[in-house]
Amino acid sequence: MAITDDLRKTFSDPTPLYFAAGTADLALQQAKKVPALVEQLRAEAPARIEAVRNTDPKAVQEKAAARAKEAQETLQTKVNEFIGALDVDLKKLGEQAQDFALRGVGVAAEYAVKARETYEKVAEHGEQAVKTWRGEAAEEIEDLAIAVEGKPEPAEAQAEPAGETKPAAKKAPAPRKSTTAKKTTPPAK
Repeated sequence: MAITDDLRKTFSDPTPLYFAAGTADLALQQAKKVPALVEQLRAEAPARIEAVRNTDPKAVQEKAAARAKEAQETLQTKVNEFIGALDVDLKKLGEQAQDFALRGVGVAAEYAVKARETYEKVAEHGEQAVKTWRGEAAEEIEDLAIAVEGKPEPAEAQAEPAGETKPAAKKAPAPRKSTTAKKTTPPAK
């Protein structure tokens, strides 16, 4: 029975769907920026192509060879320095390995927390996007306005006879139930 309850809970949780909707909405926002980038590249392309045409291939080859030689020499000196400075004390290396392992676990836990927070933020963005797509955001604003201002009293209630006075008791409007209520399925037979 617990498995059935877990499955119901899993399938009725809208968070993954909101995450997908949030991701789609964010992708759409980024896609709207693409035409401006394409136009910028289109404007810059002729100047860049002309610069490439005007370069001397031999000069480029000489520059690349000089950089490769310099990088090889730098790498050789760094490797020699590293080997010379390497501490062969096994106890110290063991402590350092343990320290690195603990740091790795801490970093992994930190990234897991950050990933969960990001997932929840995108899911919240998706929920707002879905509400906007459905038009529910406007309904919530109306509900909030009614809650803050109170419902206007009908004209009949305002025109009471002078002799009769009823105690004025205003009730706050009951909050609307969300249209995204969880649906339960009958248990499998």
